[in-house]
Amino acid sequence: MTRRRWIVAAAAFLAAPVLAGCAAGFDANTNKPYHPNEAAVLIEQGAYGSRGIQIPQAFILGPDSGAQIAWRGSVPVYLNILNTGGATDTLQSVSAGSMGEVKLKAPIQLPSNELVNTGKPEPQIMLEGVSKSLRGGETIRLDLQFANAGTISLNVPVVTRSREFKDYPPAPNATAAPTPSASPSPTASEEAH
Repeated sequence: MTRRRWIVAAAAFLAAPVLAGCAAGFDANTNKPYHPNEAAVLIEQGAYGSRGIQIPQAFILGPDSGAQIAWRGSVPVYLNILNTGGATDTLQSVSAGSMGEVKLKAPIQLPSNELVNTGKPEPQIMLEGVSKSLRGGETIRLDLQFANAGTISLNVPVVTRSREFKDYPPAPNATAAPTPSASPSPTASEEAH
């Protein structure tokens, strides 16, 4: 009888993680993909891209970790755009609704089947006068107006200037991250107590 109880207890113990995972359901946060720099919204009807435009990378560079972009500040927008259409297209304008005004240095030419990076050698797109302070982790909806493809909307994440983004130039007017203050180390007499 003891052996049977042990087997039942072991089976219940081993089944608990499986049953707990089922309780989360299909809408659990762990079941949702998170791509901080992918423009996954451009998947339409099971195909990648929209009207001949693919954007494999899109992000807004926010502040350093622990810092913020102040209200009315500016942030650069980085896009990699691939025009898969047969003719050259042009990114004419970008808007961000009530989040601020987006300025292009000039219309961005998109030759057919050539990846264009809007951030090199320096950002060509700036979101200015942001309507709220940004710390990173936010998402801003951008409407991109193309000459041929029309308007394409996507949700672009605000990423902190850390990890793989640490070598990008800082956003203008970003507040500095707080620096940790040095605390005195205990003396030998304090450690003895």
